[in-house]
Formats: sequence, C-alpha cells, structure tokens
Amino acid sequence: MYVRDARNRDEAWLLDHIEEMGLDETAFRSRDYVIAVDEESNARAGFGRIRVHKDEEGNEVCELTSIGVLEGWRDQGVGAHVIERLVDSAEAEGFGHVFSLTSEHDYLAQFGFEGVPKDALPDQLQHRLETKRESLDPEAVPMRIDTDSFEMPDPLRERFKRAAEAEPPEETEPDESAEDFGIDPDDATYKYDTGS
Repeated sequence: MYVRDARNRDEAWLLDHIEEMGLDETAFRSRDYVIAVDEESNARAGFGRIRVHKDEEGNEVCELTSIGVLEGWRDQGVGAHVIERLVDSAEAEGFGHVFSLTSEHDYLAQFGFEGVPKDALPDQLQHRLETKRESLDPEAVPMRIDTDSFEMPDPLRERFKRAAEAEPPEETEPDESAEDFGIDPDDATYKYDTGS
C-alpha cells in the first residue's frame, strides 16, 4: 500500500466516491488530491485533499478536507496515511500548519490536531465553517496541527503495511413472506381451489 498524487485519469473515480460518501467537492481539482493504492491489486483504497484558501491580501491558509476510505479498506490505517501525506505536502509547500473543519475531531486528535475557537480561525475559514455546517457536516469543529508535529500512531502504521481489501459480506436472498405478494396472512387460507 502506498499513497500517491492523484492523476487526471482518477478524476471520475474521485468524483463518484466523493458523491457516494457525501463529502465536500467544492472547488474540485483532481490535482489537489492524493490516493492510497494497493501495490498488488492496484486498487484505489482511499483519498483526501488539501485546499488552499486566499484572502484579499493574498494570505493563504491550508485546509485538509474530503478524506474518504472505501468500505473494504477501513480500519487499516489507510485514512491515517492519506492524512500524513497531505500534511507532509502542505509542509513542503511552506505551510506551518493545516486546518480541518470536521466532526471527526477524535480521529484527528490522535495525530496531534487540536481544537481551535471559531473566532481564532483565519477569515477565509470562518465563512467556510458556516457553509460546511449548513450543507455537509452540522457537527463540524475547527481543528489545527503544526505540520512538523504530526505523529502517526504505531498501530496505524503497522495496519497500513498489512492492509488488504476485506471481502464484501455475502448477499443472501431475503425469505419471502405472504405480504411480499400482497396477501394478508391473517385473512388468507392456504387451500387450493381445485374446482371440484
């Protein structure tokens, strides 16, 4: 398993999964995303993005957003490594810290993210927080991490090394009942009319 930058050919796949998971696709650009890929099967397992916001003076802030892991790959450290790659990318681009506006604050806290009061957010993110709460994530809270203080918990690193897609649960046909055929079981008789 490894995490790479998204490519143009990943765009349709990303948009499908962002919509399916109900994530934020505002100002979508595939080049802002990274994708976790299984080395053996070449299956895409998860994704995420950093979004840079500028104010009128040209000041920039970096937001971590749209983190998603496909169902068969969850609980294996995939999301953690997507986040690590994004924070590293932000640091490489010169950002000293990264913000996230999310209800997944407990998950992010394990990496060193800390809560931020709304009024301490940069102006660009205060409006974004309100918009996100109204449309996507009513429980979103602002969080922040200094890019050089990100820490990957060892268990997540180990799980990622052994990550493998889980088999989907086997679908079974549900038992049919009289109601499925529009028959009231309290009034129906189950005798056959033979016409004699």
